[in-house]
Amino acid sequence: MKLRNPLLLIILCVFAVACRMGTGENALLHNEENGISIVRYDKLQNEYVRSNSFSALQKMNMEYRQPTKILIEEVLGLGQVNDDTISLRLRTFYSDTTLLRLMADVETRFPDLGEVEKGLTKGFKRLKKEVPDIKIPNVYSQISAFNESVVLSDTLLGISLDKYMGEDYPLYKRFYYDYQCRSMRPDRIVPDCFVFYLLSKYAFPFQEGSCLLDMMLHYGKINYVVQKLLGYRSTGEAMGYDDAEEKWCQENERNVWEYMLANQHLYARDPMIVRKYMKPAPFTAFFGENAPALIGTWMGTCIVSSYMKKHKDVSLQQLLETTDYHRMLQESGYK
Repeated sequence: MKLRNPLLLIILCVFAVACRMGTGENALLHNEENGISIVRYDKLQNEYVRSNSFSALQKMNMEYRQPTKILIEEVLGLGQVNDDTISLRLRTFYSDTTLLRLMADVETRFPDLGEVEKGLTKGFKRLKKEVPDIKIPNVYSQISAFNESVVLSDTLLGISLDKYMGEDYPLYKRFYYDYQCRSMRPDRIVPDCFVFYLLSKYAFPFQEGSCLLDMMLHYGKINYVVQKLLGYRSTGEAMGYDDAEEKWCQENERNVWEYMLANQHLYARDPMIVRKYMKPAPFTAFFGENAPALIGTWMGTCIVSSYMKKHKDVSLQQLLETTDYHRMLQESGYK
């Protein structure tokens, strides 16, 4: 498929997550009353690759058909799950020296996922109260070979543990820039899950005329909701900023806003301008090397926060369903 609209391409890049598969299996069903329980599919991968375990392969193909299908067809692109030789191809792929080390390191780094389960349980319970009709996904962990951090289907949410080994993890230095590694930490698993999950349920309403303001407020409202669901003390903490980055944003909020207005960036559709505000980077180029990336999302969250303070009767569900961002800005009183 050829994308003819460059702004749409940016939107798709920002929301870089694998979706669109079918339903899950009984083996993945969670108990909403008891909270989220993460299926350790990654351990089955490890067992199959290292030991050529028929038992592990059988579980992958029978009990966890959908995660296996997503991994093979969508994440890795190795072929069709029903190909005669696909199991051998999968094992051969993961038998690469680097990936064998990665699997061993994941098992050492994540002996259990209790804290992640607590965070997901807390967030989804709050989300269910705010949006009663929303479906809580079945959650599993996997090793994606440095592909998508979070994968989604209608009923499943997969966490790629190999993308959260910590910013100083040695193997990352071969494949990622330093600024990319900074968000590849265990503490970002839970917020990333909610950001991607909410974006899958409340996709950016792209249309002709969509501009930077629309993207800022859309991603800003998602970040605002995640902040409320998980109880983060500030916008910067929810986004993963360190203290220096958050301080810079707070001290320069007025300057950033005035710059955007003076240079007519707020309603810009130029992909180059939008990218500098909305995509991960070492810094936001318009404001110098001390300005953190994703300033557009941070500013959007500030505007959404101002809007919600003036409209205390608006629920999180109503906020998520709101897409008239020009009106939201007007009614926010943000200056």
